[in-house]
Amino acid sequence: MQPLVPAALDFTLPAQALAPLLIGVTLLVDGVGGRIVETEAYDASDPASHSFRGPTARNAAMFGPAGRAYVYRSYGVHWCLNLVCGRPEDGAAVLIRALQPTHGLEAMRARRRLPEGGDVRLLCAGPGRLAQALGIDGSFDHLPLDAPPFSLLAPQDAAPAPALVVGPRIGITRAVDVPWRFGAAGSRFLSRPFQKI
Repeated sequence: MQPLVPAALDFTLPAQALAPLLIGVTLLVDGVGGRIVETEAYDASDPASHSFRGPTARNAAMFGPAGRAYVYRSYGVHWCLNLVCGRPEDGAAVLIRALQPTHGLEAMRARRRLPEGGDVRLLCAGPGRLAQALGIDGSFDHLPLDAPPFSLLAPQDAAPAPALVVGPRIGITRAVDVPWRFGAAGSRFLSRPFQKI
């Protein structure tokens, strides 16, 4: 795998354009992580987005610069990792919903308290599990994605582009029909199966 060059992954793209391009990219935090298999797009035009009502202390990272992390706590329990993109006024980010674990499985097992022999799908299937497995918390908010502890790696040259499945986002109550959820077709590491639309 090769580190991504700016031309390979353009964080100035709108969230709904960047989100499918992230499928198949390997995301590592201090060398721990895996292949992105599920994403969701959000921006300020979207009633389901944290940025819909404008900038606040909580969502400030969504308003730029692009190429940084937006990390928030969901329902006061789970941290969630988003990759900020678009123009600052877009208030846009891509939620990383699931990874196929490939690097640092022992560290992930320890953080998730998953016993040896436990189902590896439970490590990073869902944004809360993913953040816990990668050791992500609020201190990662605003951090640049092109510098440690983050690494983004392009798929190997010989790897075919993953087939995508698209559908409505999950776990939200507004704009529930907007098809801005993207996944690797057939992946057993998705947070939840895609509904047919």
